[in-house]
Amino acid sequence: MTGQRSDARRNYQRILAVAEAEVAAHGAEASQEQIARTAGVGSATVRRHFPTRRALLEAVFQERVEALCEDAHRLSAAGDGRTALLEWLHAFVRYAVSARGFASVLSYEPPTEEPSPNGCGGSIEAAGSPLLQRAIRDGAVAPHVTFHDLLTLATGIALATENHKDPATQADRLFRLAVEGLSPEHGTAGEPGNSHS
Repeated sequence: MTGQRSDARRNYQRILAVAEAEVAAHGAEASQEQIARTAGVGSATVRRHFPTRRALLEAVFQERVEALCEDAHRLSAAGDGRTALLEWLHAFVRYAVSARGFASVLSYEPPTEEPSPNGCGGSIEAAGSPLLQRAIRDGAVAPHVTFHDLLTLATGIALATENHKDPATQADRLFRLAVEGLSPEHGTAGEPGNSHS
């Protein structure tokens, strides 16, 4: 029994490592059959560990999602609510641009669906919503703005720029434009860490 559990753990880690490489190369549409072949396991083994494509993609991005959540918790203690929200949201956009497939995973999570208990979107919303609520209480963001609005904006920027010749630069530009529209009285949204009056 112990040997079977060890084999299952090794298979899981091998599949996940191959999936990370395939998703980096091909995005959210990476072939599960190719992942199985490269990992040296059958398609049924991949499905046993990851019953859906969504489950596989969420596992691929889990570590970075946890880091984004930790960043949100760290920034919740920052002195300025607007700066904290923008610094975190900018980091989120940059990651969504750099990690092929990540924005696609998040775009599958409209607010009308029951969130997956371990889903990327649900974890990010739980961590980031307090930053938005604080910025709203501070009067720095309009009260009708929802976290799903911000998630849609960030994933939209990532999806719109992924085939651009310089996606990171274009995404930064669109992010600044979006933030100017959210709070024009503050001027251009700065880089993370900038202070605003």
